[in-house]
Amino acid sequence: MIAVKDNSPQLTPEEYFIWEEKQLEKHEYINGQVYAMSGGSKNHSLISVRFITLLSNHLEGSSCETGNSDLRVNIVETNDYTYPDVSVTCDDRDRTTTQYITYPCLIVEVLSPSTEAYDRGGKFRMYRRNPILQDYLLVSSTSIEIDLYHKKDTGEWIIINYKEGDTVELKSINLSFAIEQVYRGLTLTPELMDKI
Repeated sequence: MIAVKDNSPQLTPEEYFIWEEKQLEKHEYINGQVYAMSGGSKNHSLISVRFITLLSNHLEGSSCETGNSDLRVNIVETNDYTYPDVSVTCDDRDRTTTQYITYPCLIVEVLSPSTEAYDRGGKFRMYRRNPILQDYLLVSSTSIEIDLYHKKDTGEWIIINYKEGDTVELKSINLSFAIEQVYRGLTLTPELMDKI
């Protein structure tokens, strides 16, 4: 999804929650400013749904919860809120909140040309504040490519690049899957996507 700064006045977090309930579209809330979330491509939507299905099925019967792009993530120790495409929390502290989670162990963002720099840079810097986050998955919507940012036990983040034929490993939830599983049947045309 694409975030575009809204021209609304600065809001407190409480005002933001009340205000957004009356809006037709979702808004991220960063440093008191709201950013409208515009829709993504068809591939973006299909890949997100496939991840939600894959993760939900894998975690069925566990204490973990899988959220879609309607579930806000509160950035740890801030009043900032984002909407990742997919998130998974296994933290009991997130069971007591109704409008957001704070401690996901896994976040998935499906990339588009207009959001990739933000997802790799500023958004990842915010997400890294969460001590529970282990896996941050950046998924291309134009080619069979996934980048996994994984936090090792030492606290160091490493990047693992997956491409066609690879098996993706998510240690945060003990899941391995063939990368093609989320791309099956999609038409991937980078040139066309860049023009949309």
